[in-house]
Amino acid sequence: MSQTNILLESGTNELEIVEFYLDERSTEGTSGSYRGFYGVNVAKVLEIIRAPKITGMPEVQHPSVLGAFNQRSHVIPLVDLSMWLGKDRTEKEPPKVIVTEFNNVTTAFLVSGVNRIHRISWEEVEPPNAYVQSMSGNSVTGVVKLEGRIIFILDLEKIVADLNPSLALRLDESVDWAANNRYRALVADDSTLIREMLKDLLEKANFDVETHNNGKSAWERLVELKGKAEEQGARINDYVQVVVSDIEMPQMDGHNLTRRIKEDPVLKQLPVLLFSSLITDKLRHKGDAVGADEQISKPEVTFLAQRAISLIESGQVREIPKGD
Repeated sequence: MSQTNILLESGTNELEIVEFYLDERSTEGTSGSYRGFYGVNVAKVLEIIRAPKITGMPEVQHPSVLGAFNQRSHVIPLVDLSMWLGKDRTEKEPPKVIVTEFNNVTTAFLVSGVNRIHRISWEEVEPPNAYVQSMSGNSVTGVVKLEGRIIFILDLEKIVADLNPSLALRLDESVDWAANNRYRALVADDSTLIREMLKDLLEKANFDVETHNNGKSAWERLVELKGKAEEQGARINDYVQVVVSDIEMPQMDGHNLTRRIKEDPVLKQLPVLLFSSLITDKLRHKGDAVGADEQISKPEVTFLAQRAISLIESGQVREIPKGD
């Protein structure tokens, strides 16, 4: 299966996921096997192929990295997803490989098989509870029930970043932030790790940061702040000056959050920056359609902070383009 252009209207709070599964041996003392179901955003999938012939890679940091293969003149590392998740995979059929691309990095994941593509609303996706997070090494960002199955949406960004520490968020230490004023940012991201890192890094760049783990929570807070400003005869900018949002989030995604902000007569004056691994040339039009003021691919935190300051100080914000 090759990825085609995703025919989802921007800002509708929908996504398409590729459902796949991992077959693992049952726990000690029992017979048979267990099949777990998982999902990944179609926007991150380049193609699904048969398991290729691989060659070893020097200085591999984790045993789940099986090696690499050549695909159309690109050398792509192959990660055994079962091994990464600490599961004992069993082969009932020839495995499949899901080739992904995000954060400008191409990575392939070995899985037991692939079922189909589902179109769902982010409202159907629930945040994982503490037990699910602990059992998955904090690698699950959402849980959805489909056709009687529980599907775990994996945080492939975290997996790739853990395998390659150079992809982690970091602020350029050569930039002098001392001369800047203090700013107020509201950040929405479903990854606990990303939220904590963003808060820490933005604070170093002179931001006071309030974080939320999904777009719905962020939207409700913005409505609350708008009401507070109206009651006190103040401006919304006195409470928050910029919104930084991921795109993939349970309950409400970043595109839908951006559209709501830009359709609101008061909140639309706030600059909105989308900060996501899904910021690519192919998908940038989605953020443009909902009026995002800037779209920045992870992990470019320095550029994110600089653009946020520039937009706040210039007072120039976009609106939703007419016709969208």
